[in-house]
Amino acid sequence: MEESKRSFNGEHVQDTCKSSCLGERCSHLAKKQRARFYIIRRCIAMLVCWHERGDP
Repeated sequence: MEESKRSFNGEHVQDTCKSSCLGERCSHLAKKQRARFYIIRRCIAMLVCWHERGDP
């Protein structure tokens, strides 16, 4: 049987890990989303400039 570990202030270690892991996951997803938006913005800017120049 698996024992639940407690930290020095009485919280379950697993609960603390879940909340910090969730925060890290959200942070990672936010970074990925910002990177995607940056790439999309750059692509749109290139298409607009290319269209304004009239290149075929």
